[in-house]
Amino acid sequence: MLLQRLSLCRLVTCILSVSLARANGNSYAHRGELRQAKRIVVKLGSAVVTRGDECGLALGRLASVVEQVAMLQNQGREMMIVTSGAVAFGKQRLRHEILLSQSVRQALHSGQNQLKDMSVPVLEARACAAAGQSGLMALYEAMFTQYSTCTAQVLVTNLDFHDDQKRQNLNSTLQELLRMNIVPIINTNDAVVPPPEPNSDLQGVNVISIKDNDSLAARLAVEMKADLLIALSDVEGLYDSPPGSDDAKLIDIFYPGDQQSITYGTKSRVGLGGMEAKVKAALWALQGGTSVVIANGTHPKVTGHVITDIVEGKKVGTFFSEVKPAGPTVEQQTEMARNSGRTLAALHPDQRGAIICHLADLLVEKKEEILAANKTDMDLAANAGQLSSALLNRLSLSPAKLNSLAIGLRQIALASQDSVGRVLRRTRVAHNLELEQITVPIGVLLVIFEARPDCLPQVSALAIASGNALLAKGGKEAANTNRVLHELTQEALDIHGVKEAVQLVSTREEVEDLCRLDKMIDLIIPRGSSALVRNIQRAAKSIPVLGHSEGICHIYVDSEAAIDKVIKIVRDSKCDYPAACNAMETLLVHRDILRTTLFDQIIDMLRTERVKIHAGPRFASYLTFSPSEVKSLRTEYGDLECCIEVVDSMQEAIDHIHRYGSSHTDVIVTENEDTAEQFLQQLDSACVFWNASSRFADGYRFGLGAEVGISTARIHARGPVGLEGLLTTKWVLRGDGHTAADFSEHGTLKYLHENLPVTQPHSN
Repeated sequence: MLLQRLSLCRLVTCILSVSLARANGNSYAHRGELRQAKRIVVKLGSAVVTRGDECGLALGRLASVVEQVAMLQNQGREMMIVTSGAVAFGKQRLRHEILLSQSVRQALHSGQNQLKDMSVPVLEARACAAAGQSGLMALYEAMFTQYSTCTAQVLVTNLDFHDDQKRQNLNSTLQELLRMNIVPIINTNDAVVPPPEPNSDLQGVNVISIKDNDSLAARLAVEMKADLLIALSDVEGLYDSPPGSDDAKLIDIFYPGDQQSITYGTKSRVGLGGMEAKVKAALWALQGGTSVVIANGTHPKVTGHVITDIVEGKKVGTFFSEVKPAGPTVEQQTEMARNSGRTLAALHPDQRGAIICHLADLLVEKKEEILAANKTDMDLAANAGQLSSALLNRLSLSPAKLNSLAIGLRQIALASQDSVGRVLRRTRVAHNLELEQITVPIGVLLVIFEARPDCLPQVSALAIASGNALLAKGGKEAANTNRVLHELTQEALDIHGVKEAVQLVSTREEVEDLCRLDKMIDLIIPRGSSALVRNIQRAAKSIPVLGHSEGICHIYVDSEAAIDKVIKIVRDSKCDYPAACNAMETLLVHRDILRTTLFDQIIDMLRTERVKIHAGPRFASYLTFSPSEVKSLRTEYGDLECCIEVVDSMQEAIDHIHRYGSSHTDVIVTENEDTAEQFLQQLDSACVFWNASSRFADGYRFGLGAEVGISTARIHARGPVGLEGLLTTKWVLRGDGHTAADFSEHGTLKYLHENLPVTQPHSN
């Protein structure tokens, strides 16, 4: 509880400090800044509040909205609600009263047989509003009471804003309610409000006609100097053309100068305002210094967290901003990458190979520029003091690393000669009807990597070789190095006019937001910590993720292991590069080698290499004074640390690995061939080695040139994923006027299904 209070205090302090910084009245420039919003207006459109039959309220949606508003209020924010719903609530109530009255009268005068002819007259909206206001407010009060939050009703009309005295009174009332931690529930007084004047609408900053709840929310937000206005409706946000049309695209960020490029559709099924009214109100509020997001408040999958997601800066709905970024949006980058990637895939293999070789040459020729940028990143990281020694090692580049990268890229260039368009299978289905299965690119790849600048040229080369477009999202720690490497990559691509096929995402996009671009990205490949990979796997609900969340690699030392091999393999697996995902994390030793010279030499070597040892439960039981006992047998240390555990047999070692491992890379050291073969066959890991270091689990060492990662998945690609793992297949059928009816019961043709050599030329 104390920690929760401290966290809440820190959040409130952050909100207050940033709110003071925004005292100049400017709106937020980026979504990420919305986390700092203190005063928030939530506008609930009629389509959000009312049921589909427009008679009565959507209680489930309303309850989720109340829960989110109460949670934000309890975080120290000042929440206000502009709500519709009084007319719908009143319509339900009046219908019920009219039907009840009719049924009583007809039962008394005409008998039961006339009840079927009852009809409800058209109900006047003002009367419905008068009948529904009290019930709507009572419902809000009951719901907020569940969260110990107090509410107050405020009814307004246009005159309350145009009359200076009334406007000051309204402002004073709302300020006092917010000061007392009360949520104002605001609505137009529809029982008495006059029809809006058609020629009075959004006439500059100081004039706005309260024609609907959109304009009311905008006017209120500016009047109260709100940081954020969230307008919830029944559409995902603002589209560049009417939603539902073939080419309609959701606009992530809308700028004041973009309104001419928008085609509006019809208005909502209920309520007074359409999307055009919402945009006009949003732009007016933006001009007055309030940030605006228009989003869907009716979708059952997102309603329960749409408001909190917006406040957390997630990519939800359309965000209105006055600051247009210098470069393209990530959606535009993806579109450019896909279009250029299709041209890349159509190039001759020699041309794709030439691009990669040119990139390899540039890595060597421009090494001084690359290393200078890397030194800047290293200095910034060292001064910040937030990166571990392992991450600093990954961030660092050297002439040797660049030379090694260049060699790997040239290997990829050679391998790319027969990658895209390779015929895997050819079948003669019937006379003059041939079927082929050929390799093709996957499409658009999103590779997310942390402090690993060497990852950028590697994955770029693999994407180029496989004809895939690439979006690369690097960690901010390597921003300068990544920028230089990306410039060199585009320089290499430009020799064949496909410069845009590889894009570097350098905007403030959150990883979770990128993972939602399921209509634009075909495969996500994370390169980084297990926490990063797990977060991406959770966030990418509709996009496949290739990778592994952990690298818990084991070495099992059998009772028949050779001393010299054990020492070499264990040292290399743990100490060569302890931060690597293929480094040993757990050493399993057969019980028979305890208290032997071999075991003593293993311990001496680990101590000499300054490896911290954690004892497994069984190993600890054998020792009088044991090292620190391991907290979990499923731990990836990523440093000069490892766990030692004792097993009774090879089968017990396999069972242990299956239970605590991550299906990455596991090793047996033994001179018994039968034992080794059983281990290799029975162990279910992506890489299984006999008498070899776990560090061999690497695309470069496998001869793949480079890798985009190591996958522990069971489908598509497994183990080190190189060029082959970035390809899929398609079926190509060449016929001569054939139809399926030709092969029916009464048709004239029969299936042959004759397998042909893949080198055979196409039939004419």
